Amino acid sequence: MTIRVKARQVRPSRHMSVQIERHATEEFASVNLPEGLSVRYDMPDRRLADLVTGYNAYTADNRDCRTDWFLPAPVMLCIAVDAGPIEARIGNRRFSPMPQASLIGPTSRPLNVTTHGGMMVGIGISPAGWAALTDRSAGDFHNLIVPAATILGQDTVDRLITTLATAPDTRSLKPLLDTFCVPLFARTDPRINEIRALSQLIVRPGMNEVRELSAELGITEQALLRLSRRYFGMPAKLLLRRARFLRSFITLFVSGTPTDASAIDPSYHDISHFHRDANTFLGMTPRRFMKLANTFLEASVRARAAVLGAPTQALHVIPPAVDDGTSR
Repeated sequence: MTIRVKARQVRPSRHMSVQIERHATEEFASVNLPEGLSVRYDMPDRRLADLVTGYNAYTADNRDCRTDWFLPAPVMLCIAVDAGPIEARIGNRRFSPMPQASLIGPTSRPLNVTTHGGMMVGIGISPAGWAALTDRSAGDFHNLIVPAATILGQDTVDRLITTLATAPDTRSLKPLLDTFCVPLFARTDPRINEIRALSQLIVRPGMNEVRELSAELGITEQALLRLSRRYFGMPAKLLLRRARFLRSFITLFVSGTPTDASAIDPSYHDISHFHRDANTFLGMTPRRFMKLANTFLEASVRARAAVLGAPTQALHVIPPAVDDGTSR
């Protein structure tokens, strides 16, 4: 039996509405978009709670060229299904063609993607997930896109592509992704508790200083720098600035008021201070980015907030790890 319930409130849009459904074993959000487009977010299996930040699927039936913008984020594994050629840009770096299965490293610049229809499936990977996936430094992939086989190996990637190709629709993706992901994150890392703690502190409102962050963790600032680069892909200071900026920007984005100074984080000295961060993380003013950002980004912000609690992956709050009798 399917039960539809009213879930966390998301500000309505003139152009779309968010539908949230909860079942006994799943929770997801889908967005009503113009005909031929769809966005869906799913909550992963509870055993992946601190490893995978969410699943998403974007589909476009029309094969015409379209360009979409996405906000800076942690690591994302992306798989194109029945899609035309894809080109991506991060800052002034161009990735063309984008591999069918790609790993998008942690970013401090927006992602600009040009597609030609089909479906793009995303698996958000947390810093704890990165630690359980590989011994490579996340800093090696900062603002880069590489073939997913670089980390997963070609056999694993081929299996994932084949598995997703069997999905008849986006509703079928979650169980397939859970089955694939649960055994994937098998690596044990001795710093997992520090990684989880740092993940939670970075997105805490009011946490803006590296000195305070290192004191909370009980480690030196130099040790914090090594920890953040290895598992988060960039220095802790940049992570804190990214989180602060995105909290403020998304408030403006959802309200559609790019110049409302009252909505930005109080730690910004003034609006020009906020605009300097906008130049760092968007490469342009908030107003210009809002004009460029189209249907998929607005839908993503609303659907993700509805089902996963945070409107963007970089602000995702990592829940406590599930105790299943094993340890990483």
